[in-house]
Amino acid sequence: MSDVRYPFTAIVGMADLRLGLLLNAVSPAVGGVLVRGEKGTAKSTMVRALAGLLPSIATVDGCRFACDPAGPDPQCPDGAHDGGASSRRPAELVELPVGVSEDRIVGSLDLERALSEGVKAYEPGLLARAHRGVLYIDEVNLLQDHVVDLLLDAAAMGRSYVEREGVSVRHAARFLLVGTMNPEEGELRPQLLDRFGLTVEIAATREPVERAEVVRRRLSYDADPAVFADRFAAEERALADRITAARELLPQVELTDAALRQITAVCAAFEVDGLRADIVMARTAVALAAWAGRTEVLAEDVRKAAQLALPHRRRRNPFDAPGLDEEQLDRILEEHAEPEPEEPEEDPDPEGGPEGDGPEGDGPQDGGPDGGGGGAPEPSGQDGPDGPPAEATDAPAQDDAPAPQPVPLQPPSPARETAPVAAGDPYRTRLFAVDGTGRGAQGRRSPAETDSGHTIRARRPRGRLARLHLSATLRAAAPHQLARGRSSRALVLHKDDFREQVRQGRESNLVLFVVDASGSMAARQRMTAVKGAVLSLLMDAYQRRDKIGMITFRGAGAELALPPTSSVEVGATRLESLPTGGRTPLAAGLLRAHEVLRVERLRDPDRRPLLVVVTDGRATGARDAVAQSHRAAGLLAGQGVASVVLDCESGPVRLGLARTLADRLRATAVTLDELRADGVASLVRDSRGERRPGVPASSGSSSSASASSRKAA
Repeated sequence: MSDVRYPFTAIVGMADLRLGLLLNAVSPAVGGVLVRGEKGTAKSTMVRALAGLLPSIATVDGCRFACDPAGPDPQCPDGAHDGGASSRRPAELVELPVGVSEDRIVGSLDLERALSEGVKAYEPGLLARAHRGVLYIDEVNLLQDHVVDLLLDAAAMGRSYVEREGVSVRHAARFLLVGTMNPEEGELRPQLLDRFGLTVEIAATREPVERAEVVRRRLSYDADPAVFADRFAAEERALADRITAARELLPQVELTDAALRQITAVCAAFEVDGLRADIVMARTAVALAAWAGRTEVLAEDVRKAAQLALPHRRRRNPFDAPGLDEEQLDRILEEHAEPEPEEPEEDPDPEGGPEGDGPEGDGPQDGGPDGGGGGAPEPSGQDGPDGPPAEATDAPAQDDAPAPQPVPLQPPSPARETAPVAAGDPYRTRLFAVDGTGRGAQGRRSPAETDSGHTIRARRPRGRLARLHLSATLRAAAPHQLARGRSSRALVLHKDDFREQVRQGRESNLVLFVVDASGSMAARQRMTAVKGAVLSLLMDAYQRRDKIGMITFRGAGAELALPPTSSVEVGATRLESLPTGGRTPLAAGLLRAHEVLRVERLRDPDRRPLLVVVTDGRATGARDAVAQSHRAAGLLAGQGVASVVLDCESGPVRLGLARTLADRLRATAVTLDELRADGVASLVRDSRGERRPGVPASSGSSSSASASSRKAA
């Protein structure tokens, strides 16, 4: 791979992304930028190209934390820098890997040396390298939540903290934060979205000419990166000089009271939470003015700042798409604009100028469209002033209209597909939890061994010691002190004495929905309630940081409507457009679930699944359809898959087919009425985690009556 970066000025299109990155280069206080867009849109290329435009920085020689010789960090771990030698170097671009650990980010203390030698040996992390440079997080939505929290806290405070067994290290960490993500792979929590200053939505251009130019430039760069970069060297230098000039102008920019009133009025009208949006908008508007070479913030700066800083802050739930009503924005800006001074009115021209009403004027006159006073009157019978003239319409007169043709009636068919119905409003559900202690990705659902949480025991280190269990280490070393010839108060420690903490937190799971979309579920009121229930469970999965998947079955078979993903928004969209009708191939749906879980187990063996079957229990399409579905359920139960059956049967007479299916799955059957708050979620937990005494972990209870007696999540 070539060391020559793709030039920033060679990138075609994506004006908003360019501007967002440049504004952060001018004023890092804006708070970084989150780039949301589909794959293959040069997000990473543009971020890497930006680093080459940043001015070089002066650093103290030998300092691993990039201290500025003009104002070194008084808490720098490398000691006080009093008049030391300095040098200049380019701003650092630090890229954060998806699987990065907390110790790699903030740095780590060598605890073995700290205990055995009494020295504080600190190895700086990526935050120290990124100080006064750019920290680039690709696929930020795939990072664990606690890692993202740590990064955003450091970006907001400008410092990094490392705390290990009573030893504390802190250092400056101010950087330009850039994150990229593909929304199809999952969203960030609204709290984390709010921590990014600006957000830019990008998509590949659909113009063939622009796409051709993108391909042409990329091929030219791949053929000879150095020659290609030379073509844009002059533009790159000019852009870098403009960034430097804007930085110097920034302190002189005035944010007037009128502009500040517009900013606060816009934030209040769009009902954004908190005051961070107001502050970010103010900083962005000031940076826009400096970028334009002005010393005063104008209304156009406020408008553009709102377009960059507000859309991602208006989401109220994970199914809301980021966006901003442009017409409402313009209306608010006009209402709170500073009134312009009135100009004295001029006397009308008594002779009737070119735009007057006199007979010699050439402008339009009152009366007709061509300016003649005797023009034809405006035709009547129109729908409005913008309607077409009567003589221009080709519609026949009412008396000449053809008689309506009768529509042939079709007999109702139970197999006919019906149009999708809207889902009911989502509501809060109880906690799901899979039995036992897992080792999956950190989340908020089932018990698991994690990097954070409460300490439950100690063990010998697996690899490098990161979380020392002090008391267990001392207990392991104490019996051997005499044999090791201890002659002072200091302990004699060997490598085998060290113990690390085992912490228990919570993991995320794979929640796989198997949804009956057959004709028996097609009643509109019933399907609305079913979709509302599934939407509520999707909301719960989003809050627990789970992966989700969705299988639907109807007609002749089952379909994987949504492969396992972290994007619950896609799941909600697929659910909303789900049609119903046809037979009920329940066995096909369960077998498809078995296959999906088998493949996912190979891809991610540590992520434990949770199966949610949404059905009334009916099975049609074959003579032994019910028996086939029971055999498929037994196959899943034999694999130990944690399951719950959402019983959608309605009416005064119920056959209990869903409960029979739940028995075969060793799952819990729950009705729609039991789903809310004190319903299905706790029963799902009970069927795998908090079971009644005497009920083995491999079996479940199909009694929903015990739901109310179990504790709430």
